[in-house]
Amino acid sequence: MTGAAPHRAVRRGADGRASGHRLGSDTLVGLLATILAARTVSAQSSAAQAEPRPTVAASIVTEPVRVDGALDDPAWRLVPEIELAQQAPHPLEPTPFRTTMRVLVDGESVYFGFACEDPDPARLAIHTLKRDGDLTTDDTVTVVLDTFLDSRTGYFFQVNAGGARTDGLISGPDEQSADWDGIWDAAVRRTASGWTAEIRIPAATLRFPESADSWGLNVERHVPRDLLFLRWAGTTLDAKFDDLSRAGFLSGLAGLRQGIGLSVIPYGLAQWVDDQVTGRRYLKGQAGGDIRYSFTPQLEGVVTARPDFAEAEADSRQINLTRFPLFFPEKRAFFLEGSNIFRFGLGLEDFFIPFYSRRVGLFDESVVPINVGAKVLGQAGRFGVAVLDTQTAAGGGAEPANLFAGRLTYDVDQHLRVGAIGTNGDPSGVGSNWLAGADAVWRTSTFQGDKNLYAGAWATGTGGDAAPGNRTGYGVQLEYPNDLWNASFRFDQFGDALDPALGFLPRSGIRQYRGYAAYQPRPQGGAFGWVQQFFFELEPSWVQDLSGRTESWRVFTAPFNVRTVSGWHLETNWAPQFERLEQPFEVSPGVVIPTGSYTFNRFRVEVNSPDAFPLRVSGLVWFGEFFSGHLTETAATVAWTEPTGHLQLEVDAIDDFGYLPEGNFIDRLWQLRAAYSFTPDLFLQSFVQYDSITRNVGMNSLLRWTIRPGRDFFVVWNHAWVSPLDANPAMLRTLGDEVVVKLRWTFRR
Repeated sequence: MTGAAPHRAVRRGADGRASGHRLGSDTLVGLLATILAARTVSAQSSAAQAEPRPTVAASIVTEPVRVDGALDDPAWRLVPEIELAQQAPHPLEPTPFRTTMRVLVDGESVYFGFACEDPDPARLAIHTLKRDGDLTTDDTVTVVLDTFLDSRTGYFFQVNAGGARTDGLISGPDEQSADWDGIWDAAVRRTASGWTAEIRIPAATLRFPESADSWGLNVERHVPRDLLFLRWAGTTLDAKFDDLSRAGFLSGLAGLRQGIGLSVIPYGLAQWVDDQVTGRRYLKGQAGGDIRYSFTPQLEGVVTARPDFAEAEADSRQINLTRFPLFFPEKRAFFLEGSNIFRFGLGLEDFFIPFYSRRVGLFDESVVPINVGAKVLGQAGRFGVAVLDTQTAAGGGAEPANLFAGRLTYDVDQHLRVGAIGTNGDPSGVGSNWLAGADAVWRTSTFQGDKNLYAGAWATGTGGDAAPGNRTGYGVQLEYPNDLWNASFRFDQFGDALDPALGFLPRSGIRQYRGYAAYQPRPQGGAFGWVQQFFFELEPSWVQDLSGRTESWRVFTAPFNVRTVSGWHLETNWAPQFERLEQPFEVSPGVVIPTGSYTFNRFRVEVNSPDAFPLRVSGLVWFGEFFSGHLTETAATVAWTEPTGHLQLEVDAIDDFGYLPEGNFIDRLWQLRAAYSFTPDLFLQSFVQYDSITRNVGMNSLLRWTIRPGRDFFVVWNHAWVSPLDANPAMLRTLGDEVVVKLRWTFRR
């Protein structure tokens, strides 16, 4: 019943595809040769050559700077401004949303000050105030820093117009992860002409060469109601904000002091449990924590003892109408930090993850105690290093085990990175298993002038107690992810005995071919003046077994997919599909589809209201044939945020109606999220969900108070009910309660 306890996660649905397909996604797959041959250039695309990289110098300040969002300290008045330019939808065109930035530095911190003009400040979009909330639909400013000037790895810091903060790590274009939590501060102020923001990033929060005078820098402002982005560098439509090779330079940083690089982060908690199923009721205390030390400015070691994850949000339950296991995202802070370094291959994570950290401390959906863990993360020159070793105790059906994962990368030049990965250990504690693999990824953002082009290859093998057979896997991918044309192609083979005990491989013993091609024009007035961008998509996939016999194929098409200038998303899809079942498939309890070959057509309609609205609605319907019968799936979301961002409410409902000769079924999943932020440092949230398969209602509630950055107080309440009757989920019986009170404190030098 803890917050980290697993449930269902990452819905794929009956169509093997994430619900709510997003516009212009860089989904893997496409017919790249056809796309490149077209050589079509968007009217808004940039010049033939890559943009020059601008430079700004930080101004040295000797007086204290108050981080209150007002920009009224005397030091700010003496600092030259840099002005951001429109990046999308119309690069470099004038805009009434004038945005300027200034940079200060003292011996301990770097300060960024933003002045954001808005012709109608009452329409600022603020959907959350909580730390690490989803700010993608809010008015925000974001800073990215490439502290090692390697044009690959860096940090991002984001604040919205309400003062909510989020941060994370960048490991390459399209590889941004919000899994890292740094110690930093920010504040905002509303003004008559818009809003202002101040950000303070302590040098001790970052890793960088002590002798460095310059870092890579880029900044971005997002105005969601106009689908508008403004940037300092990388202002073409094809420029990705997390592509650090397009960032500018921030100089004047010599003399920043990182300290000795030592952090001690203890925690203490009290836990009360009332399990009405077993009759157990108890109160216990627990203490543990982390010790962090920077061996070099680039390389950090972490030791954890008795880690606790009570504050991690419960997983979303999901309905699975496929034959394959679903992916469960990691939510535990110790494993999230540095997880980007373990990323293997190019775009491979949708199909195969050699090291899947949820295998550590979780077994058969039960929590396994972790006694101690250690990891080393960072870089040593051109080498990237990630090593994790944990010792788990007996529990959750597993025996004690030592589980190890390591990743090493090497930057051959600014485009090519090669790497290796290895794991050892079996989460069950009763078997042996190891994995070894190698990969290479090549990227450029200057193809044909300023276009993006990526290529990758990978190979891996496993050993230990695996069954006999082919224990290897390998694959290649080519991507052309740009604004007008977006395309990719990949091939992978997974052996029938490829068995990564510490990884995630939902489908083995196959060869798969996947393509993706999208033509994404931006009309300029005329009959289509209401359209900001079209997305005409084609996504074929073909899966064979290792003998060459077809197991499945699918062709996803989007004949109509549009984002309007006001922010509406309208989409229709057609997806013919083939599946060959070698074994009977229980699609829902008691409904078993027999072996055989099935060809069927699926259709979808989706509508989403603009993200900037306080009241947001979305709905989609999948309908049509499904194996031997028919299936209709509906998904609806209604979300509301009061104008200041303090109160958030969201209701989600997914209902599947199956009509098959083997039997009919109805599967339901209903979810309610509610959050109230008293300030950006104090919030209360609750997540309630019900599914008709388990007839279980679960509630996960969290109060988090950030006393100061790095010092947090949590109260977690988990409660579970069960409905004894399928027909009446309102008749509930309590299964149990858990309450955790936890204090975490950071001491840093």
